[in-house]
Amino acid sequence: MRLPVAEPEPSIIRSTLRALLHPRRLIAIVLVSASLVAAQASYSYDPLAIPLGIAMCVAFVIVAPVSWRVLFPDRIEFGHGGVRLLLYGAIGAGVVWSIGIVAPRVLGMGPTLLTAPAGAVVSLALFLVGGFGLGRDIWMEGRLAHAEAQATALAREADRAQLLALRSHLDPHFLFNTLNAIAEWCREDGETAERAVVRLSAMLRTVLDGVRVATWPLAEELALLDTLFELHRLRDPDRVRVTRLLPEPLPDIALPPMLLLPLAENAVKHGPAAGHDGAITLEVRMLPAENQLMVSIANPGAYRGRRPGGSGIDIVERRLALAYDGKAMLNLVAAGDTTVAEVTLPLAPMPPGSHT
Repeated sequence: MRLPVAEPEPSIIRSTLRALLHPRRLIAIVLVSASLVAAQASYSYDPLAIPLGIAMCVAFVIVAPVSWRVLFPDRIEFGHGGVRLLLYGAIGAGVVWSIGIVAPRVLGMGPTLLTAPAGAVVSLALFLVGGFGLGRDIWMEGRLAHAEAQATALAREADRAQLLALRSHLDPHFLFNTLNAIAEWCREDGETAERAVVRLSAMLRTVLDGVRVATWPLAEELALLDTLFELHRLRDPDRVRVTRLLPEPLPDIALPPMLLLPLAENAVKHGPAAGHDGAITLEVRMLPAENQLMVSIANPGAYRGRRPGGSGIDIVERRLALAYDGKAMLNLVAAGDTTVAEVTLPLAPMPPGSHT
């Protein structure tokens, strides 16, 4: 997976103007500009003093940060940016000179607060510092967004790496025991051994396919769980019983591959394989009021909290958080002598091309 790469903005001017309109900046800009215009009105007697103050504020807010970002699109480097700094200062002096000195003379205005010599110096300082501050803030905001995108991409890549570690999703003891059982069946029951090999091969092929995709259909996930249960049933048909409660047709939604596999393994391991009598129940329910879908796996055996050293539940929770941004959740429920794992997912159609 390729990580997001910071690319040059298509238009620094347009992106800067959009950033200036963000309420977080716009409110501060309006407050400072209103204060300057109010001061200009209070200490100036020319009728054009207020329009001139507004014009200076608008020019400063637009020209200063845009100039800074055009001259320093990445970051300021004093080693080779001295000429650009001089150019930035020249732009500021030019704006102050043209609006604060030339324009009042052309219009025949009297002295005002912002056009007096001291006021012009203050205006130039506001231009330079304000442009630097706003330009730098906009640049840092963009870098932060890029860093967050990289962090999310790295987290998803780590999730994919966990998929490659099959032990996290497929109990190796189950595989070893199944292979040993197949070896015995080869001597005693060739037909059962053949069925077991075919199902185990199909399961491993599905698991390897799941490593290569980000999502796959709910039907594919349930088929993988069915294969897991059937392999356990081949080894212990009297103890491992599964009841399926599925809607018809199955919802056409996508989910991360093998998301439910650790829950199904736990259901067998801590249910029938631990000596508890009863059927495992796999149920899929639509929750139209909440626009959600719930998948529950119930196994015999009372829930006694999370077991030390177990990682399956943590993996499922982490993958839900990464894939659904907090819109999905896992609940472990104790229902008398039964343990129920409930996964709630948002209803959404499977994106095109998600299963390859």
